[in-house]
Amino acid sequence: MKIAFLTSGGIAPCLSASIGALIDAYNVLSPKAELIGYLHGYKGLLLGNSIDIPEKVKKNTEILYNFGGSPIGNSRVKLTNINSCIKAGYVKEGEVPLEIAANQLVKDGVDILHTIGGDDTNTMAAQLSFYLKEKNYDLTVVGLPKTVDNDVYPISQTLGAWTAAEQGAIFFENIANENTTSHRQLIIHEVMGRHCGWLTAYTAKEYHERLNKKQFLSEILIEKNRWDIDAIYIPEIEIDFNAECSRLKKLMDEKDSINIFLSEGAGTDTIVSEMESNGETVTRDAFGHVALDTINPGQWFAKQFAKQLNADKTLVQKSGYFARSASPNKKDLDLIKLSGKLGAETALSGESGVIGLDDDNNALLSLINFERIKGGKPFDPTVGWFNKLLTDIGQK
Repeated sequence: MKIAFLTSGGIAPCLSASIGALIDAYNVLSPKAELIGYLHGYKGLLLGNSIDIPEKVKKNTEILYNFGGSPIGNSRVKLTNINSCIKAGYVKEGEVPLEIAANQLVKDGVDILHTIGGDDTNTMAAQLSFYLKEKNYDLTVVGLPKTVDNDVYPISQTLGAWTAAEQGAIFFENIANENTTSHRQLIIHEVMGRHCGWLTAYTAKEYHERLNKKQFLSEILIEKNRWDIDAIYIPEIEIDFNAECSRLKKLMDEKDSINIFLSEGAGTDTIVSEMESNGETVTRDAFGHVALDTINPGQWFAKQFAKQLNADKTLVQKSGYFARSASPNKKDLDLIKLSGKLGAETALSGESGVIGLDDDNNALLSLINFERIKGGKPFDPTVGWFNKLLTDIGQK
């Protein structure tokens, strides 16, 4: 039996650990199975680049649990975007990427493919399985849901998201100290989250809870209110800019600093519309997503707020790469190990799908049919912990 691993999309604090968990499971369930990894995601599959998983790796999976990133490399390749694959040199003119990838799996004799990625990664793997079944080749595909955004239907908690939120909070614990470097300082913490505000909200929650455990000295400038969050902006809640300017201006006058947690997707439509109306080109990736680094949402908001708040200094800091590159915390690692074990068990039984905490099944860890998997799941801003947080910081 031959089992292949593939990681794809942006990295998250779960890729290395997920491969470790799968290897651990197969060490017990199918110790003689041949394990390989496709290098740099679907790019490696298209180019036929893979690496064997040797015995030394199988016996040292604990090392994989302690690393972030992917031990077999990542890439953002969409098999259905033919022009992008041709332009990148992964396939030739006239070739169909899905067919090339499928044929490579057959050539390599792969029986089980484990994909670790977001909705795009896993639904593309499903298409490979369906394509090969039509060619009378039986490929079992079991995916694990990776994304720091936590925005995959119908999965209540994607792998790596808890860790990314915790790491984002740790990141801002240091950045917040910058409030001591000048008067009337505006600090914007830009957090990943294109369409979903969960990561921004949960990062703020983690930071606020960590802050509550600290001691302060109000007799000098070490006052809690200077370090606390003043506003949280996410895509799911419309921003009343004038009202917020009025509220934040009063706070700036009182405590000489403002701290904002901003989801990178908040206000994106407004920014893109403004850029395009000015004749500027908006860059998009192979998936059609706006390249957020090129529109700089944090800088745009900083410019809007700085003038209204009479800020002397403005600082925009992005925690994205810091947070997504971490190794998983215990909470995530426990879920990763359970997911890897169930993923191997279901794959060996010939069942395909994605392993996840199923929203429609009381958040039970189970195999979810590929047809039910899709991205774009929004954060629910009515949840109790988020509304309590907004109340605590005076935004509600």
